[in-house]
Amino acid sequence: MTPEILLPVTDPTVVSELDALAKRHRAAAGPVMQVLNFVGGSAEGLLAKLPQPVRDGLEGATERALDTAMGAAARSRGVVADRPDWVNKLLTTAMGAAGGFGGLPGALAELPLTVTMLLRAIQGIAAEHGFDPASEEVRIECLRVFASAGPLAKDDGSDMGFVTAKVTITGSGLSNLIARVAPRLSAVLGQKLAAQTAPVLGAVAGAAVNYAFTSYYQEIARVHFGLKRLARESGEDEGLLREELVARITRKK
Repeated sequence: MTPEILLPVTDPTVVSELDALAKRHRAAAGPVMQVLNFVGGSAEGLLAKLPQPVRDGLEGATERALDTAMGAAARSRGVVADRPDWVNKLLTTAMGAAGGFGGLPGALAELPLTVTMLLRAIQGIAAEHGFDPASEEVRIECLRVFASAGPLAKDDGSDMGFVTAKVTITGSGLSNLIARVAPRLSAVLGQKLAAQTAPVLGAVAGAAVNYAFTSYYQEIARVHFGLKRLARESGEDEGLLREELVARITRKK
């Protein structure tokens, strides 16, 4: 069978939407980079500042936090309505301040709460774009947002392939994806912890880091689900739109 040849997107409305999504993706990490300047660190050097036992246990702790957060975030939807982005930022900022005030032990205790809040915010954005967060397929899509390269990675679009990778939806699909996401997210969260526990800055750094991370993942969620909604509404092939989006993200400014 001859493979289907997909032609470039030419619809002006779709092209405009893709340009807007690419612009949003490129700008997503801006607040985090400002925080790095604030705490006087660098993405490459942050992890080395954590004690070795913390670095060694971070991946397992991240996997457990994700597993717990998936259930907690889903259950909370029946109790608390979805909140605007600014409310999510306010809540996680307060959590970060409390965690930063308590130093590394406080930041470690705060981490699973923040992961749950972030996942719940991502689920809310999925619902806003017309997708049902109660379905396993959409829960997996929410988790894929966490599979992005992270706000401290170079913005080269490399995360887009992993975020949108096809995963068979089976009974173990969600747990398998959690195991795949955990190593990547643990590196990101390790950088967050180190920045959050910067000497002297304490609660201020913790609040700033959480604000920046919440901003980042909410923006990436809007890119992710915005692309899926664009494919559904325009009738264009999602894979083609993804390629077009990555091309725009990686295009030299």
